[in-house]
Amino acid sequence: MADPRGFLNYKRENPVRRDISERIHDWHEVYLDFDSSKLKIQATRCMDCGIPFCHEGCPLGNLIPEWNDLVRQGHMEEAIERLHATNNFPDFTGRVCPAPCEGSCVLGISDDPVSIKQIELDIAKAASKKGLKPVMATKKTDKKVAVVGSGPAGLACAQQLTRAGHKVTVFERAEKIGGLLRYGIPEFKMEKHVLDQRIEQMTKEGTIFITSALVGEFSNEVKGAAAPDANKISAGSIRDDFDAIILAIGSTRPRDLEIEGRSLDGIAFAMEYLKSENLTLEGLLPEPTITAEGKDVIIIGGGDTGADCLGTAHRQGAKSVTQLEIMPEPPKKRLPNNPWPTWPRIFRISSAHEEGGKQMFAVTTKRFISDDNGRLSGIEIEFLEDVPTEQTCFVSVEGKKAILKTELVLLAMGFTGPEQNGIVSSLKIKLNERSNIAVGSDFMTNVDGVFACGDSSRGQSLVVWAIAEGRACAAKVDSYLIGETYLAQPLTPGQVALA
Repeated sequence: MADPRGFLNYKRENPVRRDISERIHDWHEVYLDFDSSKLKIQATRCMDCGIPFCHEGCPLGNLIPEWNDLVRQGHMEEAIERLHATNNFPDFTGRVCPAPCEGSCVLGISDDPVSIKQIELDIAKAASKKGLKPVMATKKTDKKVAVVGSGPAGLACAQQLTRAGHKVTVFERAEKIGGLLRYGIPEFKMEKHVLDQRIEQMTKEGTIFITSALVGEFSNEVKGAAAPDANKISAGSIRDDFDAIILAIGSTRPRDLEIEGRSLDGIAFAMEYLKSENLTLEGLLPEPTITAEGKDVIIIGGGDTGADCLGTAHRQGAKSVTQLEIMPEPPKKRLPNNPWPTWPRIFRISSAHEEGGKQMFAVTTKRFISDDNGRLSGIEIEFLEDVPTEQTCFVSVEGKKAILKTELVLLAMGFTGPEQNGIVSSLKIKLNERSNIAVGSDFMTNVDGVFACGDSSRGQSLVVWAIAEGRACAAKVDSYLIGETYLAQPLTPGQVALA
């Protein structure tokens, strides 16, 4: 039973960020460790609601009030076990998830919500310090499963199926395992030793990892995203050698901006930029192929990926950084049309924004400008205004334009679905109207024995959704292979996967 007056006696306290003057000169994580005595106090604020809406806010259905109360009582061992019952990788979500659970916390109706994300992270850190012991399968099957893609969905699916006793092989086209976790998320948000520790745990459990593996027929353009020495593996051989295939290939086609001057040098997709720096930090490149050092940088896109580019540009020594967003600036507080327990659409400042740079809202880019030598020198933007209609509609403000100087533009405008060649085209996998892989309620594609989960079928989303779908897909694959499953029983794709 939780402390019935905890939320009345204590206020929310957030973790302290390292000093800006220090952290922009290194790639270590931004936040300092949270004091254990303060952690217990923050856990005490949980009201142990009769109907815990935080369960619904979390796609994984994390049992939040239960491990909050265990932390309050100092029972960290039990809290570790309870957290891992629904989440394979709380050390990932505790660092990079935007915490929709906190948006649906009942306490958030009239006060600051419980610090769920911080408590989750500290439980995960405690588990990491103890050493992540492998969870071995109690019995082995003779079934072989291939997972194509090693992002959070692929890793979660692979770990669940390995623990169910199947022989699981993960194929990754890049140099190292991790997908977006390794090559998209900057080091200052999640240091890669965190990922490496989980991969070590999975290897001990029996999961097999094969890197630099191009599965299916790819075009030359797509090969650029793979390791330079990637080996070609035909989709047919994978189909012949495995009893089930899971496509966890992500939503990796970036949204482009086809306007005047797009072909100029100095315009790059955000993921190309972030991967270049991450490869350098991994020691796989001598220096980044794209750098912001000494440049006026413009980031087009105001989401998390744009913020990741912002923090990276600061650390590379950019002269200036401006982030453009087509939507208007969010309100400081929830509006009446955005009531609890829906996700609060409010103005947020990330650690990267705190470090510097400028944000501009309600603007659109009209053209890229070159100098006399044919190099990128600026962009022309127009300012927008909201026109009241049934649906959101923005139009240009007449006569209100501006020219912004820049030598580097980073396109961080989201993604348009998984790559449609490679194994997708080789196996003739059908897509839906959103150009994502079409799956049924069992996560199976139109090809028998071939499943898909995560961003490749759901569309770009949160890391917590990727893990949830990986777990849910694993249960369906397990049932497909042996006729029953003791893994988490999921709901259908697009719904919350409850343990």
